[in-house]
Amino acid sequence: MSMAASLPAILLVGCGKMGGAMLEGWLEQGVSQAVVVEPHAEAVAPFAGRGAVCASVDAIPAGFAPAVVVLATKPQQAEAALPGCARFARAGALFVSVMAGKTVAGMTGLLGGSALVVRAMPNTPAAVRQGFTAAFAGPGVTEAQRALADTLLSAVGEVAWLEEEALIDPVTAVSGGGPAYVFLLAEVLEKAAIEQGLPPALARRMARRTVSGSGALLAASPLDAAQLRINVTSPKGTTERALNVLMAPEAWPRLMSEAIAAATARSRELAG
Repeated sequence: MSMAASLPAILLVGCGKMGGAMLEGWLEQGVSQAVVVEPHAEAVAPFAGRGAVCASVDAIPAGFAPAVVVLATKPQQAEAALPGCARFARAGALFVSVMAGKTVAGMTGLLGGSALVVRAMPNTPAAVRQGFTAAFAGPGVTEAQRALADTLLSAVGEVAWLEEEALIDPVTAVSGGGPAYVFLLAEVLEKAAIEQGLPPALARRMARRTVSGSGALLAASPLDAAQLRINVTSPKGTTERALNVLMAPEAWPRLMSEAIAAATARSRELAG
């Protein structure tokens, strides 16, 4: 069965980087019945002629009855946007939220106590259909609705389901922020290469390809990351010498643990 045949009408609220990535994924796979709420014309310009666009929730066509409402607006705009969608909650629509820091309870409070909400945390590789999304189904969400949410989120990458909503916070720290940590690795590799005398253009090309190629190898290999690291590390060689610095007790492993703990704590603060 094609995705187009399996998906009902969709309302997308917010068409920024994440919302746009998801919409592109659905459209590429044949989804046609979609309405987008996005006040910034430049954000929806790539989708001209491929679906209805409204500047606000108040402008949604009166007869449009989505089975799924995807909330991809900025978290600080939730209180303005969600009450206008309450009529869809009363009609039984499933809400799939990719807004950081907005709990199921907080969203149902804005939509009405009976709203059916799936909370999800994707990451930015969704833009190239290589994202990772962790999702949590709130009270009342049926297995069929969960499967529908899984289909929607799978359009931009891999999906995993959580049994506890609180786990969204470490997911946000590891997966949501993870691309930034990887990009930082490419950044510092490039800088270190330049410090050792390599031309800047070569340093950048080499750092980017090393990080992206290693990621592709990790994705394709059945081995865990530790074994892949060991396979690259010849005894008494150059890589071992570098890893002795990076893996010292006060170095990279400890700093990463502290960084993830800090990000997890901040996610809890935002949700509180």
